[in-house]
Amino acid sequence: MDLEFEYQEEHRMNSRGVQLFTCKWVPLSSPKALVFLCHGYGMECSSFMRECGVRLACANYAVYGIDYEGHGQSEGPRCYIKKFDNIVNDCYDYYKSISEIPEYKGKAKFLYGESMGGAVALLLHRKDPSFWDGAVLVAPMCKISEKVKPPQVVINILTKVEDVIPKWKIVPTKDVINSAFKDPAKRERIRRNKLIYQDKPRLKTALEMLRTSMSLEDSLYKVKLPFFVLHGEADIVTDPEVSRALYERASSKDKTIKLYPGMWHGLTSGEPDDNIDKVFEDIIIWLDKHATNVAYDSLQSIEAFGNDGIENLTKVASKEKIAPQKQRRRSYLCGLRGRRLLYHSEI
Repeated sequence: MDLEFEYQEEHRMNSRGVQLFTCKWVPLSSPKALVFLCHGYGMECSSFMRECGVRLACANYAVYGIDYEGHGQSEGPRCYIKKFDNIVNDCYDYYKSISEIPEYKGKAKFLYGESMGGAVALLLHRKDPSFWDGAVLVAPMCKISEKVKPPQVVINILTKVEDVIPKWKIVPTKDVINSAFKDPAKRERIRRNKLIYQDKPRLKTALEMLRTSMSLEDSLYKVKLPFFVLHGEADIVTDPEVSRALYERASSKDKTIKLYPGMWHGLTSGEPDDNIDKVFEDIIIWLDKHATNVAYDSLQSIEAFGNDGIENLTKVASKEKIAPQKQRRRSYLCGLRGRRLLYHSEI
């Protein structure tokens, strides 16, 4: 049976008075679980992560995304990260508010992070270790490879001037799009996306990312939630050794790693279609298994409470609601034709 889902966009103001863009792909039927997107450096949700949102919604997951401050359609200097904690706090505030919507009570809550978004997801877990039910981490930025780690003397020099010229685009870098996305047609489509930042990294941004990666590397043993980490073995943007280190050092009892021979950094957006199909198939299988486990545990917990417990849970349910959508709202119908997933607009 075909599944219908709805796509919506809205803006919300963060605690610093900055308007942030948010979007969601939500099945019209009750979803299996919630998936919260954490996009990569310079990226955005509405277009770049659209296929991820569509595929997961067609698998009956409610998918929510947010463009970080300075990214995509959110306000702020382009790709300027003054404090990495600001990104984490904005995601936490928004995703926690979604999780507290009454109809989502008892639903599993999964984080989904790509590249730098993997660091955001792990820091969200660190911020509230028992809140999230699992994470899918695609080529995550959680350790600096020894191959690219700058000498400490260079870090010291840059640190001394970061507050003098924080927004200067002075950090040399290779063309990440060329290095990350294998399929030439997909690579050019990504390059034409004007919402994606394609200039040199700003000094403060580069240092915040470096410090975040080094901090995560030192605390990988604190990772305790169930996770599935995926990485292309031919990735030259984030070294596969990063994912191996996470898998080996994390304290999680439930952890899975899969390395894809010959695949690059953009596993879900830059590979040939058959490769992308395989990656999403693996992701959905993992999510389905863990969503089912959480649902069973939740049911057992409710049965243990009895009727009085259910009444008490109802009384303390959050009354916070998302503001009505005033911008874009579209409905879609999922379907299958051969091996390719199709989604058809109904409006």
